[in-house]
Amino acid sequence: MTAPCGRALMLQGTGSNVGKSMLVAGLIRAARLRGLNVAPFKPQNMSNNAAVTDDGGEIGRAQALQARAAGLAPHTDMNPILLKPETDTGAQLVVQGKRRALLGARDYFSAKRDLMAPVLDSFGRLRAAHDLVIVEGAGSPAEVNLRANDIANMGFACAADVPVVLVGDIDRGGVIAQIVGTQAVLDDRDRAQIAGFLVNKFRGDPRLFDDGYAYTVDRTGWPGFGVLPWFPDAWKLPAEDALDLKARESEGTFRVVCLGLSRIANFDDLDPLAQEPGVSLRILRAGEVLPGDTDLVILPGSKSTRGDLDFLRAQGWDVDLAAHRRRGGRILGICGGYQMLGHAVHDPDGIEGAPGSTPGLGLLDVATDMVPEKRLALTAARHVATDTPVNGYEIHIGRTSGADTGRPFAMVGDRPEGAISADGRVMGSYLHGLFSDNAFRGAFLQMVGAEPEGRDYDAGVEATLDALAAHVEAHLDVDGLLAAAR
Repeated sequence: MTAPCGRALMLQGTGSNVGKSMLVAGLIRAARLRGLNVAPFKPQNMSNNAAVTDDGGEIGRAQALQARAAGLAPHTDMNPILLKPETDTGAQLVVQGKRRALLGARDYFSAKRDLMAPVLDSFGRLRAAHDLVIVEGAGSPAEVNLRANDIANMGFACAADVPVVLVGDIDRGGVIAQIVGTQAVLDDRDRAQIAGFLVNKFRGDPRLFDDGYAYTVDRTGWPGFGVLPWFPDAWKLPAEDALDLKARESEGTFRVVCLGLSRIANFDDLDPLAQEPGVSLRILRAGEVLPGDTDLVILPGSKSTRGDLDFLRAQGWDVDLAAHRRRGGRILGICGGYQMLGHAVHDPDGIEGAPGSTPGLGLLDVATDMVPEKRLALTAARHVATDTPVNGYEIHIGRTSGADTGRPFAMVGDRPEGAISADGRVMGSYLHGLFSDNAFRGAFLQMVGAEPEGRDYDAGVEATLDALAAHVEAHLDVDGLLAAAR
């Protein structure tokens, strides 16, 4: 099946976390398997889980997965506006892959009127280069209080004249009200952009929803494109939303605990560990105590290193980490987690918030200075302790120095990267995505006392994307969805 050049279709949700990202990935892989040259696009994303692109920028992790589903390298045009929350009311604004400013929520609402231009610019390039662009919305078009200057949902769809399929989530209940209610609050122009709806995440026999489905078609006048049953292997794909962290947990004999920081970032670093049969991965949540039988503690990336140091101490995890260290346990800090392991984090210019310094955990003899320049790089390195090649990416603000950097975690060419304590049990690195590298993951886990099975993580992701595409083809009207693209 072929499609004229430049067609597009947008999936918008009745709310957040209804499964849009996964649906877009599945539909993209299905379209690709039908022979279409297809690309993903999300006008605006809010996430601290970002990917580094080949063109030297950053986009939301979901768009990187969707690019993979399309057989493409991630590009900044796929997600031109990225918001990375740093506080409850402020976020870092990234435009076409580059950090532009730190804005409060009210400031961003005003700034949006100037952001439609880069959104349409990026979309136009993708549309010109591909047979089909599948667009993912953000949040819900029913948030009509945010309609003015909207660039994420109906504002974009109307400006670019892209038809919309509305996605409802039956797993959370009230899916009829989700869809019918959305239609009720949209104005006539926005309502006219809707090409139909589909229902996602059904558990059990979908035929049990036949009457509800028919009612929704009759009540809205919109065609339905099907009911998609729950996809049980979704947890095997990199997740973007912190709400999905629970699905990353696994059972095994080697016990890994990741601290669930309040501003956790790039937590998909954990995904390959969760799929190792011999590894037990647990996300420690606020108020929980670090188990005494933990083998390895991971301090993950954070969008607010100093803020999460305060959060960590409020949970008493600093005391737990010190006890874990005394027991001979191992600790790995990645990016912001690496910065926390040092003596202090200095931010005199207020790059991440109020100017000042915050004491670190003192588990590595290093300190970090926050600087305005962000490092974004795909990085090939060699892990020093195991002499194993490792491929990852860097996405951070801050420079770390001190005596323990004389024992680097890795070498990037001739450049030392990261730090290791004198006894080798506390490690820090700026490299994200390192556990996706099969050779490194196996060598590292063996070094720390686990027994890895040598699984091919990338092959597993590809197989899961193919299975997702087959799932979509089996249960949705894919012919109708592709025909709805304009």
